[in-house]
Amino acid sequence: MRLCLSLRFAPRILFVRNLPFQISSDDMYDIFGKYGAIRQIRIGTTKETRGTAYVAYEDIYDAKTACDHLSGFNVANRYLIVLYYNPQRVNKKLGTKEQEEQLRNLQRKYEVDGEQHTKKDQK
Repeated sequence: MRLCLSLRFAPRILFVRNLPFQISSDDMYDIFGKYGAIRQIRIGTTKETRGTAYVAYEDIYDAKTACDHLSGFNVANRYLIVLYYNPQRVNKKLGTKEQEEQLRNLQRKYEVDGEQHTKKDQK
């Protein structure tokens, strides 16, 4: 569910979290289409992206209006979290394996074993 768009389109794109897993594209168009013309909706389908979606509007003002009105909106007893799409944040997201590898590299660099030590252990 990766969007390959330039930065000039980023303010028109909303990132939506806390969606019901069984929400349909038609439901999304009904909810978000009230605020303006929609260019594209991408709903997460993998285990990691379920419950999220990207909504791209034709106009930046429509995206702002939708974000203002739909943040906290209740859909199937779930309150939506609507944010502006941030391409830098998406690209920096690391998986667990990458984070563990970075941690091991730092432990080797600073000669730390990664274990908690109490004052009793140091005596």
